[in-house]
Amino acid sequence: MPTPQYPGAMRILHWLVAVLVLATWPLGMVIKFVRDDVKLDFYLLHESIGFIVLWVMLVRIGTRLTSHIPKSTVADPMAPVAHAVHGSLYLMLIVMPVSGFLATNAHGFPLVWFGVVPVWSPIGKAPDIAPILSTLHQWSAWILFGLFALHLGGVLYHHVWRRDDTLSRIL
Repeated sequence: MPTPQYPGAMRILHWLVAVLVLATWPLGMVIKFVRDDVKLDFYLLHESIGFIVLWVMLVRIGTRLTSHIPKSTVADPMAPVAHAVHGSLYLMLIVMPVSGFLATNAHGFPLVWFGVVPVWSPIGKAPDIAPILSTLHQWSAWILFGLFALHLGGVLYHHVWRRDDTLSRIL
């Protein structure tokens, strides 16, 4: 019997977050290497996409909490690890954009979403906590990268090693 899929909205939100993160993370990593005349453009794009990640994740959490999640038909002794990784991914996908948004504001640069829409800052300029928020943002990015690697490892474990249809649940 084939493994039942996640609801369509959950599948779309999963892949949308994946695309957004895979666009945002490298932008953040290269900012320190770009020329000064385009650095602010990179920051603006990174921050604006990151802000979208936050809102899509909030919708994703709401969708997950209100949707019926079909039970997998695949018996897997690694299921508790998968649940822990998924929960940690959700957590980091909230911590990372929130800490980035707050760090940007604390450094004195309020977000103007895609250079058009000013976004209210809950803290404003706060030089005392700006470095702490920046460090939290950087650490959460690396933790997210590690969790992504574990998640991808789980995908490969199921698809290549076990040859089961777990991947089809989210496609």
